[in-house]
Amino acid sequence: MEDKIEIADKKVLVDIVKLAQKRGLKGALGGWKEFLSSHDKKFGASLSDPSKRSHEVLAAFLKTFSKEEDLKFFDNIMRHHSNQYMLEQLKDKSHDSPEQGWIVINLKNKSKVMRSTAMIAVDCEMVLCEDGTEALVKVCVVDHNLEVKLNELVKPNREIIDYRTEITAVSSQDLEAVTCSLSDIQKSMKKLLSNGTILVGHSLHNDLRVLKLDHVRVIDTSYIFQSLDGSIKRRPSLNIREKGAPHNCLDDACAAMNLVLARIKHGVDREFSISLVQEQVPGSEMSKLLLHRIPNIVNNETLHKIVPGDFKIELKPSSRKGQGEKNYSAFAIFKNPQEADDAYENVQGNQLKDTYGRPQKLVTFRLTTGMSVTLFVRKMSTDEPNVWTPSKRALQMDEAVDVSKKAKMDPKIEEDAPTGSGKCDTDAQLNEIEALNQRLKQSELEIESLREQLTQKDFEITMLHKMVSNLKKRKNESLTLKELFKPFKTSEEVHKKIWVRRT
Repeated sequence: MEDKIEIADKKVLVDIVKLAQKRGLKGALGGWKEFLSSHDKKFGASLSDPSKRSHEVLAAFLKTFSKEEDLKFFDNIMRHHSNQYMLEQLKDKSHDSPEQGWIVINLKNKSKVMRSTAMIAVDCEMVLCEDGTEALVKVCVVDHNLEVKLNELVKPNREIIDYRTEITAVSSQDLEAVTCSLSDIQKSMKKLLSNGTILVGHSLHNDLRVLKLDHVRVIDTSYIFQSLDGSIKRRPSLNIREKGAPHNCLDDACAAMNLVLARIKHGVDREFSISLVQEQVPGSEMSKLLLHRIPNIVNNETLHKIVPGDFKIELKPSSRKGQGEKNYSAFAIFKNPQEADDAYENVQGNQLKDTYGRPQKLVTFRLTTGMSVTLFVRKMSTDEPNVWTPSKRALQMDEAVDVSKKAKMDPKIEEDAPTGSGKCDTDAQLNEIEALNQRLKQSELEIESLREQLTQKDFEITMLHKMVSNLKKRKNESLTLKELFKPFKTSEEVHKKIWVRRT
């Protein structure tokens, strides 16, 4: 944490100190003013406004804290600032050319909407179409009071080959009189979210994908609760229905909203337990490595040189297919999970974690052209405890949290509810931010190296200028002497001339 404090911007440190004051937090030397009284003999606590203090003083105060809960609080603030910065960097780039049919929720008055605490929860059902893609067939939306804002069947514009009735509870007969389209749903969602409303859901990236909706203010409940044993081969499931019964959009949307409300009531930073329904992660998923942020100039042959082992490459569909896309993603598919694990361990790169705690490596390599490029290699799940690969419907509530199955029933929220750390963005967006953050760090290192080279070149040029100047000076002096003795052809003539002048 001390290293993070040292390199953090002053603005970040000022915010942390102000919030520490507001919470009444005290370090080894007491609170902020007490620290100033002992640390600064000249001004003491008379100049207590953190914004008027130097970076060194702010950092010295924050380094006096050692309690784990205080350091975790500081880290959350730093992460918030980092995410805000990256979102600012991405806002003009992320949506330049959204995929056809997608809509982007543009937040006009950003300072106002980012303070909005309004929330709605969404859940969708999908059918399989003849082109192999999924299409929206039903959507439900509720607000924080569990009042229904949207509950519609949707008619896909493609031929359906599998209604998945046992899951969706939707059949071909149900859609015969339906006229509502995806475009109609998008307009309704845009109206609900345009004022900065937070969108809640479980494994929300699946719902956003089928809605073709891009929204930055989200809470995904599959990332704010922890598994009991942290197994990388299991993931939680939001299972509030009876065995064998189909999914119910309305129940699932209400369940997701209740979980978030329970988390907020108990405290975002406080831990508490919840019973989980564990689902086995398919072996086929564990047999893959995700290669992402791959420059377009890198081909399959190069990827096989970077990642060891015997595997097939499968391109990952991009969520944004803009013409200016400079990178792509792909899966390295191995025969079994063990081969995938071994290959990951043998990849040469810097060990990192993505935003969700999943292990990944930043690989830097040089192409045959001499250009240096980078990409990320990520495991499909994490070895770290209490983190898992998310899936749809993740968390069965025990008696401590009453998940209502009635849309109009008031939510009953108890103190003993789920644990975790909030993540407020879709999987695609957060991966993009994480990748850009790593590339930014890499670029900064390259820039620093170039600056050092430039400084060295400047020094060499200066020395060359001095050498040239000295040579010119010597040449001029030589020419002056030559001009002085030019009339005399021999030394005898010189002496003779001098004797004549003396007499």
